[in-house]
Amino acid sequence: MTTTTAVKITRKGQVTIPKEIRARLQATAVYFEVVGDTVVVRAVRDAAGSLKDFAGKANRTASFKTNRSRAWEEAVREKSRK
Repeated sequence: MTTTTAVKITRKGQVTIPKEIRARLQATAVYFEVVGDTVVVRAVRDAAGSLKDFAGKANRTASFKTNRSRAWEEAVREKSRK
């Protein structure tokens, strides 16, 4: 079954994933991939749970927000490769 929905991109580049699509994905994170002129959105499973694996890699001089962002990006990259 294919689900297609048009959504607006805000000035900040944000989009809201419609409820029915979020329900089908059953994920709290997504991975965006550009293929030609198409954007593919894939569910990332358990990325948040993986953040604890990266806690030891934190840069002690960077802010909590920066470290959290870096850890999140690394966890999503790792999970998307599996």
